[in-house]
Amino acid sequence: MSQPTVIILASGRGERFAQSGGRYPKLQALLVDKTVLQHTLDAVRASGLPWHLEDVGHPGMGDSIAAAVRATLQSSPQPTGWLILPGDLPLIRSDTLRQIGEALGSHQVVVPVYRKRRGHPVGFSMCCRSELLDLKGNEGARNVVLAYEATELMVDDIGCVTDIDTVADLHAVEKLLNGMTPLAADTF
Repeated sequence: MSQPTVIILASGRGERFAQSGGRYPKLQALLVDKTVLQHTLDAVRASGLPWHLEDVGHPGMGDSIAAAVRATLQSSPQPTGWLILPGDLPLIRSDTLRQIGEALGSHQVVVPVYRKRRGHPVGFSMCCRSELLDLKGNEGARNVVLAYEATELMVDDIGCVTDIDTVADLHAVEKLLNGMTPLAADTF
């Protein structure tokens, strides 16, 4: 049975992380017992959805998305759509990924929303294929979301809005994972 494929974007330069004092590429930064990227990959694997890691350097996020969509179209079975997931969301839950994937069965574009904040991954059905393949530059898929009537999917997952952009973000998530700080929507 064909399903949407999760595309994990892991080719960014992480400039904000470096400017905030990060010594490693942010996706390779240690977060408790494993890297930021490994936390994200573990959730993707647990979702049971097919996935593709896009970690080849590209000029911009749009180029990365287009390259990843192109690569997944070479797989068998072909995907029914895509969930575009930045690799720096280590708290994302596998059930959120499955919910977005299921929602793509009846919607063109699905955006998760946690406490009134739009998050990631954004899901795109196969009807968005040509627009995703045409992406270039740093804009990502924002224009594709605007071109279609995006469906907002309410989720109870702070992980969809909790990305690691700075060393301070890394420390805040580390405290959450260690149980030292209550999970608060306005932390990030």
